[in-house]
Amino acid sequence: MALLIETGLSDWMSDDEIAEEIRSLAPNADVRTPDTIGDASEITMIALVALKDDHPSRLPNLQLVQKLGAGVETIVSNPILPSNVRIARLKPDAPAQGIAEWFLAYILRRQRHMAFHESAQRRSEWIPKAPLFSPETKVGVLGLGHIGARTAEMLRAVGFQVIGWSRSPKSIEGVVCLHGENALTVLLGQCDHICAILPSTPLTSGLFDEEMLSKINPGSQLLNAGRGDLIDEIALVTALNNGNLSHAVLDVTSEEPLPASSPLWRHPNVTITPHVSGWHLGEALADVAENFQRLSSGKPILHEVDRERGY
Repeated sequence: MALLIETGLSDWMSDDEIAEEIRSLAPNADVRTPDTIGDASEITMIALVALKDDHPSRLPNLQLVQKLGAGVETIVSNPILPSNVRIARLKPDAPAQGIAEWFLAYILRRQRHMAFHESAQRRSEWIPKAPLFSPETKVGVLGLGHIGARTAEMLRAVGFQVIGWSRSPKSIEGVVCLHGENALTVLLGQCDHICAILPSTPLTSGLFDEEMLSKINPGSQLLNAGRGDLIDEIALVTALNNGNLSHAVLDVTSEEPLPASSPLWRHPNVTITPHVSGWHLGEALADVAENFQRLSSGKPILHEVDRERGY
């Protein structure tokens, strides 16, 4: 049994760096990279960022796909992956902290009118403008899983009024928690900032269409660090143009990298970051090493994905 590390990325941690870390955590593990793969039939687990269509055929004895992140929608929906191959994702603390900080940073940027003051500085103009008062500001958090709960708690600690939403009931101290379809429109109509951290499922894909965007409290800011297919981007531009939505901050988009032809790049009320909100893995590679050991010994897998539910 062997573990293959194959991220397919050139602008993040290298395969060799990840493999070295996992070997330090599990010295007896057979950890390989594309350069040292050897006999591919010996690979029983692969750790990756995106599943390639040729992975199942290249790895005939694959048993577990370990996503080096949280989003697994493209893996779950891949029809080429045999049904017997299990899928696991990561639920580490470090990216949850990073994503929560990303939301907080762009909310505070708006609360403190930073873009306004930067523009005034370029014109050498001294124009005081009162910042918005956090205790009077309502922030909605869509998705109250591991990352959403951390985000809600951080925003609450800063002093915002936080309203969370999930499909099933959740409880977070100091946060008003709503659930169910009807409650979503209630939240959207109340909040000044809306933080989306939802997984990609058949129920969330395209959720923010023209009708849903029209339910948002006029003048609000929409921030998305969940999945790119949550938002109908054509409808988003329309909502921004008609003033119903004042600003959008997107760390994820429907196509990544975002094509240069996308109007989102040039829209004055859109801020794009290139999927960097949850950059650091922190201690998460320990879970990758642990899952390889568990797979080898027949023990339950950490953070295994229900392929029918999609998460």
